[in-house]
Amino acid sequence: MSFDETGDRAAGRSFPGRGSCARRLAGALGMAALAALLGGCSTLLSGGETAVPTFDLSAPADFSAPRRGTGLLVVGPPSALAVLDTERIVVEPQPGQITYLDKAQWSDRLPALFQARLIESFENGNRARSVGRAGEGLSADYMLLSDLRAFGIRTYEGGPVAMVEVSVKIVGASSGRIVAAQVFTARAPAASTSGPDATAALDQASDEVFVQLVRWASARF
Repeated sequence: MSFDETGDRAAGRSFPGRGSCARRLAGALGMAALAALLGGCSTLLSGGETAVPTFDLSAPADFSAPRRGTGLLVVGPPSALAVLDTERIVVEPQPGQITYLDKAQWSDRLPALFQARLIESFENGNRARSVGRAGEGLSADYMLLSDLRAFGIRTYEGGPVAMVEVSVKIVGASSGRIVAAQVFTARAPAASTSGPDATAALDQASDEVFVQLVRWASARF
């Protein structure tokens, strides 16, 4: 035993050994690393810097639709090619060329989102009691079938333009015959191809289609 250690003990003082200090340091470093790891996980779970801005479509309001009869219409999800059957937002830089916006997405797959807002548009047009969603077990008189032909931003026609086109058929539920058919198209200029500008233009164009479609269909059931 060295003189310093003997003196320290005699004076009633005790100093931790090197092993104890090393263990404390390792514990502190471990806690710091754990905190950093949890902080990183929290950032990833909340989206953090990698989160993609998400946008929704609205349903038009403050309009009315004619009521022809007391039939019940069920609305199914529109069919669409794989390029549109996604949450991603389509951009067409050239005819027949498809790409997507980098930092923007819809809140759901486009066909499901379109169906939801179309049903809401019927409800806003005072047809809530005569329109339902396909698959809810309703005893329908008519079915509304649709096909999304275009729903995106075109940049090759003199500037970014939102283009929405949908083909619609009303089919008798019992007969299976097509009662009426129509193609609806609307365009709206976009200030840019950024997520907010592109989706605002697409929302404007789709609102126009919804109003036209609801009024047309409501006069036929």
